[in-house]
Amino acid sequence: MKAINELNLPDDVRYTDDHEWARKNGDVIRIGISDYAQDQLGDIVFVELPETGSTFDKGEEFGTVESVKAVSELYMPMGGEVVAINEALADQPELVNSDPYDGGWMIEIQASDPGELDAMKSKADYLEMLKG
Repeated sequence: MKAINELNLPDDVRYTDDHEWARKNGDVIRIGISDYAQDQLGDIVFVELPETGSTFDKGEEFGTVESVKAVSELYMPMGGEVVAINEALADQPELVNSDPYDGGWMIEIQASDPGELDAMKSKADYLEMLKG
């Protein structure tokens, strides 16, 4: 497992207490799990994602990640409609381990309230929580 100072935590990403992240990507919000989360889970072997067109409220479960250790639920960091899923994860779930922010993103949403992004944790706040 990585030490806290070894974690890849980009500055342009917002984080949740449940270790999901969200990043503005043009007109949509891209969502995935943090480097900390994938590190804790271990080797990811399967990712279950919703269909495009599905809508979720902030905090609702939108899928699961299965690793060699456990199955973990994925929770919406903000409400919105799923406009894209990362199709590559069907054949390469390990992308979440190797590149959780770019290759291993999970879904893109049209946010119902874009202001929810600003209410999420900054990198500094997330790091403080992890050190907690």
